[in-house]
Amino acid sequence: MLQIENVVSDRGSKYAVSGGPAATRAEVAEFLATLKQVKKYAKATHNSWALLPSDGPPLKDDDGEAGAAVAILRMLEREDLRDHLIVVTRWYGGVNLGGDRFRHVVSAVRAYLAAR
Repeated sequence: MLQIENVVSDRGSKYAVSGGPAATRAEVAEFLATLKQVKKYAKATHNSWALLPSDGPPLKDDDGEAGAAVAILRMLEREDLRDHLIVVTRWYGGVNLGGDRFRHVVSAVRAYLAAR
């Protein structure tokens, strides 16, 4: 599992990104359970994720951050990165970020792709 913390900080909200190999929903659940063993990730406002499996349809979950998983999925498709889960974590800072939140999700995924 690769984790990158403090990717973006904006108006109190903080973003991190994590990822690793996964090909099924069960592997996603296992990855998320491992991630959430770290207390701060368990308490995060959102852990949005997407996975582009080699077999079957794309898997994604916004975890309450509407549209975030689609942004992650689009980047996975552009890179043709299959069987690899990317999770963008957000700790809400109390201020609505509007459309900037999508820019921050994309920035987090870019940081992950550059580091792997």
